[in-house]
Amino acid sequence: MKKAILLFFLSLIFLIVLPPHEIDAKAAQSKIVLDGQEIALPENVEVANIDNNVMIPIRVVAENLKFNVNWDQKAQNVKIQNNSNTISLKVGQQEAEVSNEQVLLNTAPLMQKNTVLVPIRFVSEQMGLKVSWNNTDKIVYLTSNGENVVPTEENTADSLIRINEIHFNDNQLVVSMNGQVTPTIFTLQDPERIVVDLPNTAFADTFQSLNAGLNGNLDVSGSSQIADIRYSLFNQDPEQVRIVVELMEGQETPFNYEFNEGNLIVNLGLSENNSDLSGPYGPSDPSEPFNPVDPVIKPGLRTVVIDPGHGGSDPGTTSFSNRAEKEFTLALSLKVQELLLNEPDINLVMTRESDVYPTRTERVELANELNADVFVSIHGNSVLSSPQTTGTETYYYERSSSKQLADVIHKRLVEAMGLKDRGVKNGNFQVIRETHMAAALLEIGFLSNPSDEEAMFSEEMQYKAAQAIVDGIKEYLDITGT
Repeated sequence: MKKAILLFFLSLIFLIVLPPHEIDAKAAQSKIVLDGQEIALPENVEVANIDNNVMIPIRVVAENLKFNVNWDQKAQNVKIQNNSNTISLKVGQQEAEVSNEQVLLNTAPLMQKNTVLVPIRFVSEQMGLKVSWNNTDKIVYLTSNGENVVPTEENTADSLIRINEIHFNDNQLVVSMNGQVTPTIFTLQDPERIVVDLPNTAFADTFQSLNAGLNGNLDVSGSSQIADIRYSLFNQDPEQVRIVVELMEGQETPFNYEFNEGNLIVNLGLSENNSDLSGPYGPSDPSEPFNPVDPVIKPGLRTVVIDPGHGGSDPGTTSFSNRAEKEFTLALSLKVQELLLNEPDINLVMTRESDVYPTRTERVELANELNADVFVSIHGNSVLSSPQTTGTETYYYERSSSKQLADVIHKRLVEAMGLKDRGVKNGNFQVIRETHMAAALLEIGFLSNPSDEEAMFSEEMQYKAAQAIVDGIKEYLDITGT
């Protein structure tokens, strides 16, 4: 019966050719081991790794099966029947039919070297087999229970989230996965650590190297703030992955996180001069002095502070084409300044008008000392590891007035930029947390996305974004006309 179970799923491979670029080349000959015994694979037939899914051939010993196997060349469909149980799969289609029930596969079956391949997770769920993958030796281990298990809703559901990759770049810990979970993130001392627990989560079969204890480390040798980043399958029943970011001595551990396009991104906000995460800013101690000019405030007018993010010793993030965020924020902010100077009912104050670096505290103190009505900080977003991530998002901190300001500006910005609406969010950033007035932080788009970057550095789009910001401010202040 064990052989019948294996041959059942190994019979799903049939004739056709897959373009070679869709399959990763493998460094070692793959093997399939059933209950401790290796199954011989035909020449040129191998286990494949496709889009972080391990794919297994199904025809290996189909000749010895008691099942009826039918291949429809025209429809590219294979149907396997055993008594009253039927599985129907179609090449290139992610949805399969199991005993008249629709089942979603991790990835669609495909053809390679005249053989149909299916994901081993499907095999595990539908055939009643336990499956494990040795990524180093390229071996699929299959364990049967001696019975031909009829799939049920309970034993076919695989609700685990699979982690495909973990890496650290541009002061961001990025965890790529095939779903979304709510992480538990906390800090520990002696030494300072950020701990990220991911419930109902395990490593994908193709995850980067793990040792025998299901532990691993990232190479952070080039960082002056991070001492170590390690990860492990912390619990197995239920599964839980833990990631620990250990900081150098003397560093602090504030953080924020978000999900972007299947990536959990933990923003650490570290820089060479400062470890404090109070927002998307860099050093708190500038390398050059900042001497702001005392603003001229006319009585009876509404005061608006525009804050071009970063500047001077703090370039901010880097764009897809290697341009500094501080260039974008200043260029857009100066266009906002140009438009607001035409508003007779507004006192305009800029935190910077050139490539200098006022600290976050100096920006906050300036706005608070002026008793400003509105504070708007302008930024560009970035996830360098995910250049497809796109969109506009806006942050406020708790106050209802800030939420109202963020809402009206965000709506107009999304319309002006035409990028994905990523929403208005509560963010714990110093410049919107410690200012006393309505305050919003704008992430206009993703500089790490080539299309977003092109729009963000376009003069035409910058004027559209500037007009949207000005119109939003005027709407919040209930100012009409020009």
